[in-house]
Amino acid sequence: MINFNEGRTICIDKPLTWTSFQVVKKLRYLTRAKKVGHAGTLDPLATGLLIICTGKHTKLISGYQGQTKEYTGTFKLGSITPSYDLETEETDFKPYDHITESDLHTATEKFVGDIDQTPPIFSAVKVKGVRAYEKARKGEEVKIEPKRIRIDSLEITRVDLPTIEFKVICGKGTYIRSLARDYGEALGCGAHLTSLRRTRIGEFNVDEAYSIERFEEMIKAMREA
Repeated sequence: MINFNEGRTICIDKPLTWTSFQVVKKLRYLTRAKKVGHAGTLDPLATGLLIICTGKHTKLISGYQGQTKEYTGTFKLGSITPSYDLETEETDFKPYDHITESDLHTATEKFVGDIDQTPPIFSAVKVKGVRAYEKARKGEEVKIEPKRIRIDSLEITRVDLPTIEFKVICGKGTYIRSLARDYGEALGCGAHLTSLRRTRIGEFNVDEAYSIERFEEMIKAMREA
């Protein structure tokens, strides 16, 4: 049986609706490790690669968090939401039929390189010691300062208006929900994030990750061996 307290790095394909904390809690139970953490939160409405570290490998978390990340997903044009994704209702509907594929590709150029980005108010960013989403869900006014982030590439991979599919490669601290919002503003019609999947962190790829079910089966088999 593996001694997870000695330190292991485990790649998990996070299921839809699970929080990152729920994955950590599940793996803490399965591995019986005293220390378990993750290297970068995924929202409940996102799926994909979540790096889990146990035992002595929790010291590696900050290094993993700083590595380049890759995401795929979908934006919906023609409306916005307060959370910039599907957590809240659509508002401010605008026409998008006039937007061409050329417009879509040209707009991506504004978001490549080192740029300033404002995190969503529905996020875990702390404002005066309180998580922004706690204030936002109470209807309180939230002001978050922009942060400098890096986007290496933003590619539109498929167009089926009002939905567009994308792939983005970016650095630490990038909010893809904010990217959806800003991209919609650049097009003049608004946009919000409708699906998101993290496919890579550094050299770790989601294709090599365990599902929760498969990891649980592996642990069970080891204990029965």
